[in-house]
Amino acid sequence: MSDLDDRALPKTDDGSAAATTPESLERVDTFPRQQARTQRFTLGVPRDVEVSSDGERIVFLRSHGGDDPVNALWVLDVPTGTERLVGDPRTLLDRADHALPAEERARRERTREAAAGITSFSTDAETKVASFSLGGRLFVAGLLTGAARPLGVAGPVFDPRPDPLARRIAYVSGRLLCIGELDGTWRVLAGDDPSEADTVSWGSADFIAAEEMHRLRGYWWSPDGRTIAACRVDTSPVAEWVIADPARPDEPANTIRYPAAGTTNPIVSLHLLGLNGSRLDVDWDDEFFPYLATVNWTRAGLILLVQARDQRGTMTLRVDEITGETEVLAHDYDDAWIELVPGVPQLLEDGGLLVAADRDGARRLLLDDEPITPPDLQVRAVLSTSGDAITFQANPIDDASSLHVWQRRTDGTLTALTDEPGVHTAVVGGATTVMRSATLDEPGVHTATLDGLVIESLALRPLVTPNVEFFTTPDTAIATALLLPHDHDGSPLPVLLDPYGGPHAQRVVRSHNAFLTSQWFADQGYAVLVADGRGTPGRGPGWERAVHGDLATIPLADQIEALHFVAEKTGVLDLDRVAIRGWSFGGYLAALAVLQRPDVFHAAIAGAPVTEWRLYDTHYTERYLGDPAIRSDQYDASSLLPRAAGLERPLLLIHGLADDNVVAAHTLRLSAALLAAGRPHEVLPLVGVTHMTPQEDVAENLLVHQLDFLRRALSARSGASA
Repeated sequence: MSDLDDRALPKTDDGSAAATTPESLERVDTFPRQQARTQRFTLGVPRDVEVSSDGERIVFLRSHGGDDPVNALWVLDVPTGTERLVGDPRTLLDRADHALPAEERARRERTREAAAGITSFSTDAETKVASFSLGGRLFVAGLLTGAARPLGVAGPVFDPRPDPLARRIAYVSGRLLCIGELDGTWRVLAGDDPSEADTVSWGSADFIAAEEMHRLRGYWWSPDGRTIAACRVDTSPVAEWVIADPARPDEPANTIRYPAAGTTNPIVSLHLLGLNGSRLDVDWDDEFFPYLATVNWTRAGLILLVQARDQRGTMTLRVDEITGETEVLAHDYDDAWIELVPGVPQLLEDGGLLVAADRDGARRLLLDDEPITPPDLQVRAVLSTSGDAITFQANPIDDASSLHVWQRRTDGTLTALTDEPGVHTAVVGGATTVMRSATLDEPGVHTATLDGLVIESLALRPLVTPNVEFFTTPDTAIATALLLPHDHDGSPLPVLLDPYGGPHAQRVVRSHNAFLTSQWFADQGYAVLVADGRGTPGRGPGWERAVHGDLATIPLADQIEALHFVAEKTGVLDLDRVAIRGWSFGGYLAALAVLQRPDVFHAAIAGAPVTEWRLYDTHYTERYLGDPAIRSDQYDASSLLPRAAGLERPLLLIHGLADDNVVAAHTLRLSAALLAAGRPHEVLPLVGVTHMTPQEDVAENLLVHQLDFLRRALSARSGASA
């Protein structure tokens, strides 16, 4: 979707965008259409919130309505409570000029960004100036009293960032890292060396960093604005994969560099580039620690977190800004893997080193190697280290369904800033703390300061309301949610398991919007079960590492345990009609379920499933299964392909043909294996669709198609049972 694409907006008879209200939408909408048009009810929600260091200004993105996909840049003045529109794409950008640079399209795919308009911005240290790109053009905005204006630098422009003192803008343009002055002049800082191959780029994050390490940027300003620490990425060692569009044979295929498990990664190095033309190479043992996971440059110094290829070891390094040499400040090791925690490591203003590490059965914060959080809290992210407080997210080690915001002050005081069950996060600047909270009682995200200043959400109200009950299994303590139709009479219902069930994602959270799709299926006459088994985050290192070396056995066993416990506890689950659906890892788990346990599962919908882990990327897959050249047995045991001949139940495979994360080869190879074994199944190819499904018609009809499949599959099962 382009920056100003209005295809998602309702139309009048003459084809123009129609004015809509929540009331009129509710009269004509079905839930699948409403959810698709509102991009899962994220449109109109304040997002990308940033607070100035003095606490006077809150900067954020928000579209003009719950069905408007075009985000604009806003500033809220804290003392007066007044909002100002600073940058509106519809007035800033000529409608004919909306092409996105390839780097921006890749960033949006990595972040699963489906919205349009301004989807990210950066500010100077005092949050007085913001920069962003639209359609490959550079814009700057004065956040005190001004508005956005274009800078006529050469493009296409990607990831523009003001220097900390707001004197100039750095940005990426293709393979180049450039500097733009506020008068519109520009120059290349790195990447124009004719001796470098076209596989070398400067200032961008590589695929692995962006997809798996959540490091979305590739350069960092020094605090004085005179130097940039920039990544140089050479993808020449990485194998080329071809992603073609079979529906458009006249268009050229897209060739990507994809580092599959056991193959070569890109070469990533870090360099200090002075605005005066100097270059200093940062030196560390990148042969043993090839992954550059985190870079953090503050007045206290420049530090890096680097990680071994097997992910069992990490080092926190301080960079000598004069020589480029590095000093080890901390290191960590685990027999399975080291989990990367957002927001750390950090050097505090007093020089103290803040890290996160697994100690005493929990992920804890350590300050200069001493734990400062208790062993009954699982730290999930560090949000801020401003002033005299460290603000972080954590949950009780025995309950990850709520995520709270905590503060630890320099005197050792530990305080919970949230206590209502839900998912909470915070942004801090000066004396202003903005809380963003999702709870079961109300839809959407509530955004407000601790003092009660609300940033209005324009999101539409969903047409369904979760009817959810929570359970915890007695044997393994699996968090489980059961959703039933609102008009349920107590009779047994066909069952739909709706999990993700794997690392790095939770489904059982005390948030209204987390259960909307599950509830829609429930309201069609199903008992929908959502379970977070071992391997999902938040329940301690031992819980996460239970899947080490085997991604199949425990995730599937935990879904079955949750199913049988809730069936026995409630008496409303018809165990003769059980289906399972999922996407990505959830798709893998769904296909695994009918292949491995047809005695329990009678139908499955597998969306974008990983079917052969040798085809998935290095950083994710090797973390759990190791090097396939050494641990081929673990890859074989977790693969779906050897299980193809065991299919006895209806299976629907869904895959986007443009997916560059879980490529369509996963589904195609499983389908070929099923066909070779004589096992009937269904395949739904999604033309032009990536790993996410932002297209409105696709997102809507995909739910309807799945419902139709479930009805066919389980009604046939009901007839067979009768």
